[in-house]
Amino acid sequence: MFDSVGKNLVKASNLLVQLFENFDNRVELVKEISDLEHENDLLTHEIFKKLNQTFLTPIDREDIHALASRMDDFLDFMWGAAHRSQIFKIKESTEAAAALAKTLVLAAELVYKALSFLRSKKYSYILDHCIEIHSLENQTDTIFREALGKMFDEIKDPITIIKWKEVYENLEGAADRCEDVANTLETIVVKNA
Repeated sequence: MFDSVGKNLVKASNLLVQLFENFDNRVELVKEISDLEHENDLLTHEIFKKLNQTFLTPIDREDIHALASRMDDFLDFMWGAAHRSQIFKIKESTEAAAALAKTLVLAAELVYKALSFLRSKKYSYILDHCIEIHSLENQTDTIFREALGKMFDEIKDPITIIKWKEVYENLEGAADRCEDVANTLETIVVKNA
């Protein structure tokens, strides 16, 4: 089930890049991201259900719960950014939004790879991927801060600023949630290595 959640993170992040590179197919892309978010919600609930039905788990219960929750949060924030671009009727995207989305693709791919190493208990590889995720989160923070500064310098309409600020915050929040996934994976490694 974690594999399916991880695949959805990668798919959603790639759709997010398509969205923020070109708003032409925004309605369809937002719907696809929304469908993936809904599917991940169902998978997360299924993980919790199985967790409650299983006596012995391969890793600690609280770590399984935390990992599932953090991965769900990661996709929730990606969906939040996509959804806000649509409901706010933003006319065109920005380079910063596309750059933020691209860092999320890289982070989602690292999470997906780390999950495969979790299954095979190759813990040192997981830690390497977590370090890369932390680095990407730092890059995202830099892009986010620069985008906000540029926006306040160049945009005069306060409503447009409010709209983009929310979109940027959701994109940056997605990177933060991905870092939470990495932190949870690191905890699992410390307990099981």
